[in-house]
Amino acid sequence: MNKNNAGQVFLRIILGLTFFIHGVSKFQGGIGNAAGFFDSLGIPGFMAYIVAAIELIGGLAVILGFGTRIVSVLFAVILVGAIFMAKLPAGFLGNGQAAGYELDLALLAMSVYLACANNTVLSLGNMIFNKKGK
Repeated sequence: MNKNNAGQVFLRIILGLTFFIHGVSKFQGGIGNAAGFFDSLGIPGFMAYIVAAIELIGGLAVILGFGTRIVSVLFAVILVGAIFMAKLPAGFLGNGQAAGYELDLALLAMSVYLACANNTVLSLGNMIFNKKGK
């Protein structure tokens, strides 16, 4: 494993962990609350269930390195939606009442990178499909 692969594994684990924890938080805090927030933004409330499931299951998959490219694309879609539907009015760093979109933008960059990157040696997908990491 070279430095690039090590950096990619680190990004993959941090991105997956971040989304996994956000998914857990949505379910623990009452998914109905998340659905209500989505409704308040003009997004159908049922989308909260879909987003939370992608965050939870997708986060775990990315940590393990299984389906990383596909899940990273889903994460990118969620993040673009979050930036434009919820965070943009507060500005980059927030406005004192709402969080800004700086974290979402950083997670978006990580997601796009992982969607475009090759699998690494340390990924479940690589082990299952017996591909060499590059």
